Amino acid sequence: MSKIRREIITIDEKKCDGCGACVPACAEGALQIIDGKARLISEVYCDGLGACLGECPRGAIRIEEREAEQFDEEAAQRHVEESARTKRPAPAAAAPGCPSMAAGLEKSSMGCPGVSVSGGPVLSNWPIQLGLVPPAAPFLQDADLLLAADCTAYAHGGLQDLAKGRVLIIACPKLDDIESHLAKLSAILDQSAVRRITVVRMEVPCCSALVGVVTEAVRRSGKDIPVDVAIIGVKGEILEP
Repeated sequence: MSKIRREIITIDEKKCDGCGACVPACAEGALQIIDGKARLISEVYCDGLGACLGECPRGAIRIEEREAEQFDEEAAQRHVEESARTKRPAPAAAAPGCPSMAAGLEKSSMGCPGVSVSGGPVLSNWPIQLGLVPPAAPFLQDADLLLAADCTAYAHGGLQDLAKGRVLIIACPKLDDIESHLAKLSAILDQSAVRRITVVRMEVPCCSALVGVVTEAVRRSGKDIPVDVAIIGVKGEILEP
């Protein structure tokens, strides 16, 4: 394909810390985290409008004018659709012998040892890992969703209180596949009647990508789903709200 002079993004690898916040901000799927850095995987997927710029907490992305392949909107759309098909995890099968492994269980029926403390059950649903949650799981219907970054459970002792009355799902925006998370959450919002989403993230920059995933998934759903964000400091304090 011939190249033309046009505006397109460029990424400063020295500034990029691989947080992934830019990935869900790119509706064309032009960005991926590869070897711990954000990469432009194809010039034809980048429209040069820079929707990802404001999402980068490190200021590692900018627009430059240079020779590049022309933006191909149809190719970008096919790429997004193919990524969603290939990265959407299949519904998790129930594990034999453990009733809490069944995604369709009632919210109060936790049957395996070790899932509760002296104050009563901690979890109201299983599984809790975003990658394992079936998009149409019964516990997601008419639910208030609490999407928490993995580290928050260890940094903030009150996470259990935040989870009361909500369906808890956890994910890591730094180490996990951010595009897979976006595809799964989009499927959840498409197939389930989620009423509200609360995101609990750490204050570190890499955790901001979790908010970006939720924002983009809600946008794709076309639904009016309120989103709240709570930020936990590295010393365990709640910084926001």
